[in-house]
Amino acid sequence: MTHKSHTSRKRQPVGTVVVHDRGRVVLPAEFRRSLGLRPGDELVAELQPDRSLRHTPRQVLAERDRGAFAHLCGKASLVDELIADRRAEAARDDAGA
Repeated sequence: MTHKSHTSRKRQPVGTVVVHDRGRVVLPAEFRRSLGLRPGDELVAELQPDRSLRHTPRQVLAERDRGAFAHLCGKASLVDELIADRRAEAARDDAGA
């Protein structure tokens, strides 16, 4: 559980973590507090081309990507369209029976 934490020139927290048995690492408390992390929170790990790792809280990704594809569906509600299609199909079935 050895780690060091200090601040870089840009005033961003910088820390050192040690890889323990089974690949476990401990994030410095300053990082956990800054990110609002609690036990059980998930981080998404992305291997970068320069062989560094980027860890992003899953909630941050969800908030960032929320609505990213909303522009593709326009203003119509897909649920409303489905209900209208089902009602029209039922009306056709009733008329044909």
